[in-house]
Amino acid sequence: MPNTKSAESRARNSVRRHDINNRAKSRLKTLEKSYLELLQAGKKEEAATALKAVSSALDKAAKTGAVHARKASRKKSRLTVTLNKAK
Repeated sequence: MPNTKSAESRARNSVRRHDINNRAKSRLKTLEKSYLELLQAGKKEEAATALKAVSSALDKAAKTGAVHARKASRKKSRLTVTLNKAK
């Protein structure tokens, strides 16, 4: 249990940020999965638009700290490579 008022506040904020970060990471996984399914189906144009959505979501998650900036960059790079190989 927190002993001070500021520690109580930090504990509340920690729980709130945990929920926000989990939502962001779950959304990333969903977007990435739908992108990969489009690639598997051979729908390259739709996959390209899905890649834009995934890249944007990764940038936003990195900006808020849900994922590390380098991890977001690495994921975007690898997903782009898979699209370019499919074309």
